[in-house]
Order: sequence, then structure tokens, then C-alpha cells
Amino acid sequence: MVICGPNYCHFRNSLDVLLSSVNGPNNLQEAQMGKKIYIGNLSYSVDNQALAELFAQFGEVESSHIVMDRDSGRSKGFGFVEMSTDDEASTAIEKLNNYDFSGRNLNVSEAKPMAPRENRGGGRGNFGGRSRY
Repeated sequence: MVICGPNYCHFRNSLDVLLSSVNGPNNLQEAQMGKKIYIGNLSYSVDNQALAELFAQFGEVESSHIVMDRDSGRSKGFGFVEMSTDDEASTAIEKLNNYDFSGRNLNVSEAKPMAPRENRGGGRGNFGGRSRY
């Protein structure tokens, strides 16, 4: 089964759908998921489906996601693919790193865990504690 949203495609088999509908996400399901791959230097015209099809040559693609700019809705030029096994992911990384795809040489590597972010304030707040009134 393929589930696509505006910024991602997720490929699931019937057992995953059945398990998640009965039990919700669980550790067994997470243990079955393979390696997450980072893909950089993507052409802005590449979509999730094209990315998934490129990686499907090397095995089952669990999910593909191109990161989009929140304000413009345009691709940021990088994304992530998750393969079903570590061996498939390793092969895809080896074969596709520096591969010319849509006129650009891809940077393909194992994805690193996202570093925790500091609270950078954000929001409008009251700028130093003083009230306008």
C-alpha cells in the first residue's frame, strides 16, 4: 500500500497496516524498519515518487520524504528515504552517492539522528517584558 501526502510517500505492507490499526505503533514494527538515508543536492523538480522509484532499484522503499520550505512550498533540495533492510540501504548508498540524477550529483549517506534544538524564543512575545500599554 502506498500512502502519499503533500510532502512524503510511505510504503506499507498489509501486515503493517493491520498491526498499526490494532495495536498502534509498536517496537516490533520499529525493529523491522531499515536504515534511514539522507539524500542531498536534489534538483528542485524531484518529487517523492521519483525519489522512491530511484531507490526502489535497490530494494523495498519504506518511505520517501523531500523536505519542503514552509513559507515558499518549494523543495529545500534534500530528503530522506527509508529502506526495509540495512543491506538494501547500504547498497543504495554505495551505488547512488555521486550519482547524476536530474542534472545533479547526489550526496547520499546514512541519515544521522536529528540533534536536539535549543528553544530559540520564536513567537512574538512581549520583547523584553515591557507591555505596550
